[in-house]
Amino acid sequence: MSEHHLDTIGLKCHEPILKIAAKAADVEPGDVLEVSGDCPFFEDEVRKWCERLNKRILAVDTEEGKKKKITIQF
Repeated sequence: MSEHHLDTIGLKCHEPILKIAAKAADVEPGDVLEVSGDCPFFEDEVRKWCERLNKRILAVDTEEGKKKKITIQF
């Protein structure tokens, strides 16, 4: 199992999901991806993406202000 990181801070809605989808090509089943984002709809969009693709959210952590870090298991 490997751990991957993706920073989407500053990207507008839908862009973080596009970056996650692109990164998913490098992630193996069982791997973990930590994604940081600050878009107002970041958490909702990631949750919907994970539901559609059967990925599991392990944690959602709020960092400074509206920044969030979401940990996804593939």
